[in-house]
Amino acid sequence: MRYELLVGLRYTRAKRRNHFISFISLLSMAGIALGVAALIVVLSVMNGFQKELRTRILGVASHVQVSGADNRLADWQPVAKLALEDPRVVAAAPFVDAQGMLAEGERVRGSVIRGILPERERQVADLGSHMRAGSLASLKPGEFNIVLGSELARALGALPGDKVVLIAPQGQVTPAGVIPRLKRFTVSGIFEVGMFEYDSGLALVNLADAQLLYQMGSAVSGVRLRLKDLFEARAVARELGARLDHDLYATDWTRSHANFFRAVEIEKHVMFVILTLIVAVAAFNIVSTLVMLVTDKQADIAILRTLGAPPASIVQIFMIQGSVIGVIGTLVGVVGGTLLALNVPTVVPWIEHLLGVHILSKDVYYISELPSDVQLPDIVTIGVVSLVLSFLATLYPSWRASRVNPAEALRYE
Repeated sequence: MRYELLVGLRYTRAKRRNHFISFISLLSMAGIALGVAALIVVLSVMNGFQKELRTRILGVASHVQVSGADNRLADWQPVAKLALEDPRVVAAAPFVDAQGMLAEGERVRGSVIRGILPERERQVADLGSHMRAGSLASLKPGEFNIVLGSELARALGALPGDKVVLIAPQGQVTPAGVIPRLKRFTVSGIFEVGMFEYDSGLALVNLADAQLLYQMGSAVSGVRLRLKDLFEARAVARELGARLDHDLYATDWTRSHANFFRAVEIEKHVMFVILTLIVAVAAFNIVSTLVMLVTDKQADIAILRTLGAPPASIVQIFMIQGSVIGVIGTLVGVVGGTLLALNVPTVVPWIEHLLGVHILSKDVYYISELPSDVQLPDIVTIGVVSLVLSFLATLYPSWRASRVNPAEALRYE
């Protein structure tokens, strides 16, 4: 073992005459551990929120969507067959997307009307698992049933079994003039995915009923695709778009919800920078610790110098001691933060019970439980940043130690 490492570790273990230096060392170590743990927990919770929101959005939206230029696709089977030739695509389903007005008594609400094939829709979306009443299987052709979002149903005052009138924007020419197309539907189900955009503005009907109401014949609006890996959606959409006819185009979920997910990602990066400053403050407490230690050990430094130790060796001794503080603090923070992040769903209810408060009230937030998604790259990044900051904090005090003049240090010894 090199003597610089031996002396540096010995200084770390030794009981110092000045107990204040030991206290500052422990404080620096605890600060680094606390900052690293907080950073891991906060980023894991933000990852959890991002994953939960992505799951809820993709429970209604599709990974990839192929549409016609005029929102009309005459023959969807060849498009679905072409898409399913890609091994990354696991399912395809046609849909009709249109605007409509829903009326129940004197209450009227605008809505997006989506015509679906229930047996195929289950393969590309998870709406079936978000049903509060009824099921998608009730959407049978010719029965003119409708499934409403929970907020939309609440605004209309509609319950399963009630009748609502769907008003299509396409007019019907009669001798009396142009009148809107009306059709009475029976509410057969209510869903709630936890996204206000869908819960308040989406209604589902059978594909054949939508084609009949909107006079589309056998045409559809497009085809929705589900992938094995949702993060390959952009590549699949790009490759599929190159193989489609010029009047068809493919879009993916990262484009249709780009602003939302970009905002979440920016917020995550900002939180990382802010919490890294906490780690930096704790790491630079090492500076004060080593400066006081250098002052306390001037006689030892002078003796080492007179024995032939070069300035570089003195620098290494104190860098080793400061790095040990950073390494121990980082390891404790990584282990503690990871354990806490993995147990957030258990710890938060315990804190709520202890304090008698509810952090995420079901009456206010759609996500009533604090989610957590621990990701290894985040932990590695946080650990590396903490170690680098701790290392940088040792440079100046170590350099000061190497500049100690042996004659001046030993003058009064």
